[in-house]
Amino acid sequence: MSAPPRLLHLLELADKGPALRAALAEEVAELLVDWPPDCPAEMRAPCEALLAQAARQVDSYTRARLRVRLYADPGLAARLLPRETNRDLMEWVRSGDIQGALADTAGLSPAKVAEILADDSGQALAVACKGSGIDRATYSAIAMLAKGDGAVANAYEKLDMFDNVPTREAVRQLRAWRMETIHAAE
Repeated sequence: MSAPPRLLHLLELADKGPALRAALAEEVAELLVDWPPDCPAEMRAPCEALLAQAARQVDSYTRARLRVRLYADPGLAARLLPRETNRDLMEWVRSGDIQGALADTAGLSPAKVAEILADDSGQALAVACKGSGIDRATYSAIAMLAKGDGAVANAYEKLDMFDNVPTREAVRQLRAWRMETIHAAE
């Protein structure tokens, strides 16, 4: 069986080491989303395995770009780019890196997350969490820990914010923020 030139190129990138992992991951993601007719179907599983391995070796911004590329196939994205569980996320938040935890989980830049955390109403944080599939209990903990000054005057309003944000709208807004992050990185 002869491999098409595009597959040969991907194999060459894989042999180049970690320096080109992001390029490899993005090209494989593109290939999987738009599987060309000249590529043998039996090569799809090895390509998925290659993407899963490469995705573990890239930074959070590249993983976020990959999630956006794989948006057309949510099942593929869930298999190859699993998100941190809420429990793992909470351990990360408790370690004190709320901004890093939310940036990685939501697939946003640290600057965008800083903007979200600065919103005193809690609306932006509720949107980011709900759109990322973060549950209410985890959102509540993040909302309470995000303000290190101990201010809890409007804590109940912030906690209720999560329930008032429609999931569909949160997913749409998070997707728009991710696109901003991707375009800013390019």
